[in-house]
Amino acid sequence: MKPVLLLLLTASLATTLSAADPAAGFVSLFNGKDLTGWVAPEGDNGHWKVIDGVLDYDALSEAPGKDKNLWTAKEYKDFTLHLDWRLKQTTGLYPMPVVLPDGTHKLDANGKEILNPTPNADSGIYLRGASKAQVNIWCWPIGSGEVYGYRMDKAMPPEVRAGVTPKMNADKPVGEWNTFEITMKGERLTVVLNGKTVIDNAQLPGVSASGKLALQHHGGRGKDGQMAAASSLIQFRNISIKEL
Repeated sequence: MKPVLLLLLTASLATTLSAADPAAGFVSLFNGKDLTGWVAPEGDNGHWKVIDGVLDYDALSEAPGKDKNLWTAKEYKDFTLHLDWRLKQTTGLYPMPVVLPDGTHKLDANGKEILNPTPNADSGIYLRGASKAQVNIWCWPIGSGEVYGYRMDKAMPPEVRAGVTPKMNADKPVGEWNTFEITMKGERLTVVLNGKTVIDNAQLPGVSASGKLALQHHGGRGKDGQMAAASSLIQFRNISIKEL
């Protein structure tokens, strides 16, 4: 095969893989070209960007304040969200707890949390405008898909905290693409990761009735110039939504 033809075929395949047509009934939220339909934080300075048809983030947004997330322009109520995500690399060792099936952390004989320094990267999807209602993306052994804000809220009933705890780790290795299917109906959340249901009809008491979606900023460089141990070096593609 001639080199030019091979190059064209490779480019065509890359475009196909990064900008697949949405499934029937779904509307694309990312056109693979620019941030149309999204709102970058003011002062971001181009750290949320599109590279080769993929939405890329380097965790170095220059926006002032805490909100460095990338938000949808539109609000959503009940929906099913499809998207692919990929952690590009880990950014250091993070002291990870051992999360039990009921959502609590394993303790040692002295009643202290057992923490294991583990390579990590961290991002997530904010649902209905709330950081508390975030579907996590990370490297914890428990797996991605959990809702940390509810699991860690000790004021929540035990069944709520257990419900937002992943039933299994369905993540692929760092560097590989993963697929989320996230469904919100009322206060109920179901998360399917790579074809496996990790959160099944969990309740999010008090969650807003509607709100924007956001792709989470996390981490960045510390004073020593090194990336924080849980930075969101992440990419997204094939983002689409079906309103219910």
